[in-house]
Amino acid sequence: MVIQSDIFRQIEKKEPAMQTEDLTEILRQHPFLSEMSDRHMGILVGCASNVHFAEGSTVIQEGQVANKFYLIREGRVALETDVIGRGRIRIQTVGPGDVLGWSWLIAPFRLHFTGSAVSDVRALALDGECLRKKCEEDHDLGYEILSRLSRVIERRLEGTRMQLLDLYTTETGVGV
Repeated sequence: MVIQSDIFRQIEKKEPAMQTEDLTEILRQHPFLSEMSDRHMGILVGCASNVHFAEGSTVIQEGQVANKFYLIREGRVALETDVIGRGRIRIQTVGPGDVLGWSWLIAPFRLHFTGSAVSDVRALALDGECLRKKCEEDHDLGYEILSRLSRVIERRLEGTRMQLLDLYTTETGVGV
């Protein structure tokens, strides 16, 4: 009897089982996918997974094959590029609600920036190959994704332009 009660006490002390998260609901909460149809959300969930990156880790590496893109839920990622004679410069920092990676959509599917976790990052990873196939099969989905990513690309290009203006303004002494 004593052995049995010890076992029951140990069972009672165990922490509750970790709750699993519904990926469809998590996808639905991300601003990038706001107002996405239920049908398209059902397709996207098949290409999605939860991921975590520890502070200081490399999330994406410039020049490598682009096979994923990330919907940032928590944390921040610094987007950087190597500049000859200057080393690595930060182009932009993305955080909760932002998208990381669009190169999975455009051949030759190579990453243009390095992304380093500035803090612990929780994100949804969408498999680029899976998503390209789904977009090819469902052109309405392809249009939705391309339309949304074009806004991300525009913001990224604007961020890069601002960094270049700052870099060359400082270098030439104009505006200092």
